[in-house]
Amino acid sequence: MAATRYGILVYDDVEVLDAFGPFEVFSVAARLSAGSPRGSAGATLVSAYPDRSIVTARGGLRVCTDVSIATAPEFDVLLVPGGVTQVAESDPDLRAWIAARSSTPIVASVCTGAFLLAVAGVLTDHRVTTHWDDLAELARRFPGLTVLDGPRWVHDRGIYTSAGISAGIDLALHLVSLVDDDLARRVARQMDYRG
Repeated sequence: MAATRYGILVYDDVEVLDAFGPFEVFSVAARLSAGSPRGSAGATLVSAYPDRSIVTARGGLRVCTDVSIATAPEFDVLLVPGGVTQVAESDPDLRAWIAARSSTPIVASVCTGAFLLAVAGVLTDHRVTTHWDDLAELARRFPGLTVLDGPRWVHDRGIYTSAGISAGIDLALHLVSLVDDDLARRVARQMDYRG
């Protein structure tokens, strides 16, 4: 577990639970695998903005990030959460960064984070899912995608997409289970999560 480097992209209007549900999973996994009550953060928060470390999530939550897209290290898992993505989608630097990071061993999105992967050209003809309220728009805007209604998460060719908000916790637990299945079960128990 200690060798797995998780990166979570955050941007203005990111959905809080999309980003921090998985963050909590990765954080608890790092703590349990270290055998320490504090442990490590388990994930690096990456600001979408090269020149600022403070991001304002939905609901006005202000988040201080660890690095920016200009300084981010390599990751084993890159997670792109959803939220209100229109402004983020229109940022050419962010689209280019996401495209460049598509070679990360595992790329994942939560909820409308799938739109960011699609506009960056990472999702092209993949099987995907997103929040139930955004399925039709994802299919309309990106007709090459096979948009699935129902699964909590979908895996296609190294890319994972999840349904809305709390489904990101299911996906994050699955990503931990790829490294250590017993650890993922212990994380869910520690979080009192019965997804």
